[in-house]
Amino acid sequence: MTLLALEHVGRRYRQGAHERVVLRDVTLELDAGELVAVWGLRRSGRSTLLRVAAGIEAPDTGVVRFEGRNPAGGGALVGGIGYCGRALGGAEGRDVLDELLLAQLARGTVQSAARSHAFSALERAGAEQCAERMLRELDTAETVRVTIARALVLGPSLIVLDEPTAGVDLLERDGILSLLRSLADEGIAVLIATGEATVLSGADRALSLAEGELRGSSAPELAPVLPLRRQASA
Repeated sequence: MTLLALEHVGRRYRQGAHERVVLRDVTLELDAGELVAVWGLRRSGRSTLLRVAAGIEAPDTGVVRFEGRNPAGGGALVGGIGYCGRALGGAEGRDVLDELLLAQLARGTVQSAARSHAFSALERAGAEQCAERMLRELDTAETVRVTIARALVLGPSLIVLDEPTAGVDLLERDGILSLLRSLADEGIAVLIATGEATVLSGADRALSLAEGELRGSSAPELAPVLPLRRQASA
């Protein structure tokens, strides 16, 4: 079954007397274990596409389904979808460990289990050294890894990332992209929006978004079905 499906999605914003169409009749499917990258220039609608896919924004037209249901209104990091924006968004005076504990405790996870899950997620994201650091002390690459860990700690089946390599040093980019590839290989679906063509190289599918229109293969390509060879009778 398709994990995430956007069907003929449209999104527009009103700016005073003017209306700006951001997404035009967008259709996209994503399966478990797929890494899909959407490339677009600034103001192409790529960030809006991710927020709609994650259920943070509702489309004006069309339908979004995640595991067969509408994710709208669920917000980030809940309901099986982990949304990783370009900033952590936590309080500046909070440390990384507390940031990973909050969502778990809100779900009723006991403190000891929440701490264990947090350390495991940080280790998986390659950010275990950041556990006791303040959010404001993190560099760009560390912020990306901690954001991924914050998504992982809730056990998502889909992670949505907005420009995960923007502002990241060249030496750190390959490590982050390899991490995302390995998460997809473990069965987590990964959807990325980017303005950098180099991010597309490790994706299962690479699409482009321009003036709100999505171009490329909108659905996973199925392997051809080969007929069974009939054995010759003896």
